Amino acid sequence: MTETVRPTDEVVPDRIGRVILGAFRITVGMLWLVNAGWKRPPDFGENSGRGLYGFTTDAVEHEVFPPFAWLVREAVLPNFRAFGWGVLIVEAALGAFLTLGLLTRLWALVGVGQAIAIALSVLNAPDEWPWSYYLMVAANLVLFAIAAGRYVGLDGVLRPVWAQRDTWSARMALRWS
Repeated sequence: MTETVRPTDEVVPDRIGRVILGAFRITVGMLWLVNAGWKRPPDFGENSGRGLYGFTTDAVEHEVFPPFAWLVREAVLPNFRAFGWGVLIVEAALGAFLTLGLLTRLWALVGVGQAIAIALSVLNAPDEWPWSYYLMVAANLVLFAIAAGRYVGLDGVLRPVWAQRDTWSARMALRWS
């Protein structure tokens, strides 16, 4: 069974709204790309105690949520370089997929999770502005809620193609676009 993609499915019917929404999605994608840019391999700041390592240790030193601090202390910090590579890859992919507007709903949820993890790491750290993390969560939720990749993004171009195919991957692409 194939899903029908209709123009009336659009949440934002006018051109200016679609362009603004596309620009917003691209801006959030660029935020994630810039955020990934300061994660410097191979040690991610572990030797200097700065960078990603410094912010990760904030989760323990300035605890926000005790179970999360325990997880960071017991699992993340002992395996920090693998964790650093994972963060770099996730944030780079997150930024790229949101910027392109491809599988936007999936990647917006990844963005929500990543923003929550960052908030749980640094919310109580000195000189942090908590609203920046709340806004990161909210921005990614908006991208998810309105399927922002359908506007000036690859999701909008590819959805009709995916709708014509009766495969598992096409159904998943429709669901997450």
